[in-house]
Amino acid sequence: MTDAVRLSKRMSELGICSRREADEWIERGWVRVDGVTVSQLGVKIRPDQKITIEKQAKAEQSGKVTILINKPVGYVSGQAEDGYKPAITLVSEKTHWTADRATERFHPRQLKSLVPAGRLDIDSVGLLVLTQDGRVAKRLIGQETEVEKEYLVRVRHSQPGKLPDDKLQLLRHGLKLDGKALLPARVSRQNDDQLRFVLKEGKKRQIRRMCEAVGLTVIGLKRVRIGKVRLGDLPPGQWRYLRPDETF
Repeated sequence: MTDAVRLSKRMSELGICSRREADEWIERGWVRVDGVTVSQLGVKIRPDQKITIEKQAKAEQSGKVTILINKPVGYVSGQAEDGYKPAITLVSEKTHWTADRATERFHPRQLKSLVPAGRLDIDSVGLLVLTQDGRVAKRLIGQETEVEKEYLVRVRHSQPGKLPDDKLQLLRHGLKLDGKALLPARVSRQNDDQLRFVLKEGKKRQIRRMCEAVGLTVIGLKRVRIGKVRLGDLPPGQWRYLRPDETF
C-alpha cells in the first residue's frame, strides 16, 4: 500500500474531476473502484485500480459552465474587497454577448459555484475565466499548469528613449520575485511604448513588478489569450460561454 493514494486525489490526477467534486460524488455513491461502489471519504487506492463514475456524475459535470469575461478596470476577480465589485456581478442575461456562438442559454443557477480560474488585477483588463468545472480550474491554476497567458502591456520608461535591449532580455529571463527565480517568459516590443508578454506562471501583480524592476511603469495591461482561447472581439463588460470545441 506504499503507492496508495486517496481516491479523490487520484481522480483529480486523472483529470476526472476536482478533489472537491470527487468527495461529493463519493458521498453520493457515484464512484466505483474495480466495480465496487465507494461511499466513504478517505479511502486509498492503488494507481492500477480502475475508477468509474455513475451516469449521475457525468450528467452533473456536463451541465457545468465555463464563462469568459472581458473584465473592465475597477472589478476584482474573486470576492468583493474594499468596496469593489467582483467580476461575477457582470454575468447576467443582459450582459451576455449577442454574438456568442454557444448553444448554452443563461440561467441563474449557472452562477452557483462559479469561481475565477486565475486572477486579473483590479487595474487590469481583458480575458478572465470563471468556471464551475474543477477540471478547468486545475488546468489553469494547478501547480503543474503550463498554459500560456498572453498580455499587451503599455509602459512608460523612467529614462528617455526605449527600453534598452539588456533590460528587455532581463524581462525574458533573470528576474526574481519574493526571492524566487521567475520562469523564462517571452517578451517582445510591439511599439515604443507597448510590450507583449507571454507567461506560464501568474504571481501576484507579476508583470507590474517585473516592469518596475527594470525601470518601467505600467500604464495599461490587457490579457488577450489564455492557452488557445483568445479574447477576440468580446466587448468590455460582456461575457460568453466556452464552447465544447474550444480548449485551453
